[in-house]
Amino acid sequence: MPPTITAFERSPDGGKGMARDMRVRWALEEVGQPYDVRLVSFKAMKQPAHLALHPFGQIPTYEEGDLALFESGAIVFHIAECHAGLLPDDANARARAIAWMFAALDTVEPPIFDRSLAKILERDEPWFEQRQRVLEDSIRKRLGGLSVRLGDADWLDGAFSAGDLLMVTVLRRLQGSGLLEEYPNLAAYVARGEARPAYKHAFEAQLAVFTSASTGLQRRA
Repeated sequence: MPPTITAFERSPDGGKGMARDMRVRWALEEVGQPYDVRLVSFKAMKQPAHLALHPFGQIPTYEEGDLALFESGAIVFHIAECHAGLLPDDANARARAIAWMFAALDTVEPPIFDRSLAKILERDEPWFEQRQRVLEDSIRKRLGGLSVRLGDADWLDGAFSAGDLLMVTVLRRLQGSGLLEEYPNLAAYVARGEARPAYKHAFEAQLAVFTSASTGLQRRA
């Protein structure tokens, strides 16, 4: 049986591929692993059945046999460890790729996500503009360091890896903000990730959920 992941029945991102199941879909597409997607409503995410899979009532989750996982980074790491193509064979290169996975989620993503959340929840607050400036300064520090490290390379450390997969999904949240465009090599880096066939397949699958308002089970062969 193929693994089953969960995704929003109706994603709040409007089909832009920002929901975190996109990372898992992309990883599974990269390694050629068929998978099923169980679509869940916001109400169902807070019910006991889903909370047994994800204690915080979020998506995605991953089920394969008697294994159940939550947290998109942990799921991508599991996929990368079980299938060839997302982590190098060389031990040192593998360790560096894993380090970039952590960097994407622990260092680069937090101020980017906080900026997006503040624009939704704090827009009418008197401190909103100052809060945005602080967050954008923090984002620029992260992007500056990342831009220098990437330089004119295609990927962060040799061949494309799970580190690049997670970093690209994080940076995509900045598209259209003007911040990513301040660093042309990072904008080009994201575009390279989006041009990968596996990314396109994953994006199309997630978009199909939004455009069709489908429910139930989605199968990806």
